[in-house]
Amino acid sequence: MASSINGNGFITTTVDELLSWGRRNALWPVTIGLACCAIEMMHAAASRFDIDRLGMIFRASPRQADVLIVAGTVVNKVAPMLKLVWDQMPEPKWCISMGGCASAGGPFPTYSTLQGIDRIIPVDVYIPGCPPTPQGLIYGLLELQRKIREKKVTRYEKAFEEFKKDLSPELLNGVGV
Repeated sequence: MASSINGNGFITTTVDELLSWGRRNALWPVTIGLACCAIEMMHAAASRFDIDRLGMIFRASPRQADVLIVAGTVVNKVAPMLKLVWDQMPEPKWCISMGGCASAGGPFPTYSTLQGIDRIIPVDVYIPGCPPTPQGLIYGLLELQRKIREKKVTRYEKAFEEFKKDLSPELLNGVGV
């Protein structure tokens, strides 16, 4: 966080930097483990790699998560449920496609296999491999943190503009907004 400490012991920063810092350092992924990649994802959460130390705590409910990790082959019958899980997640939310099967269908170019989850939900980070190693997943999570850090958060500006539309002009002039 690019901030400074002035002579009185206060830290100054911007709202964008503060929100970005909080979001990237407290990622809570919900897991959709569908095949071999799920084993590697569990390995990344175990004691040897311990992604909890990066502030990432796996959640069982999509309503408590802000990152969706899709690990494995997505068949067409599962695709609507995957979209439902994505829709249940609160904003802001991000998606990681883990492995060749989730990213592009893997070695299954068949009628029943979804050829990439980006056909139904937006993907922020692709992790290659069959299956990717736990180090690959950790690298993907760090890459997601980097993307969050570089993105500007403008939600509060949009909300304030909507709020100003509802106010009367007299009130706006009196407040000096």
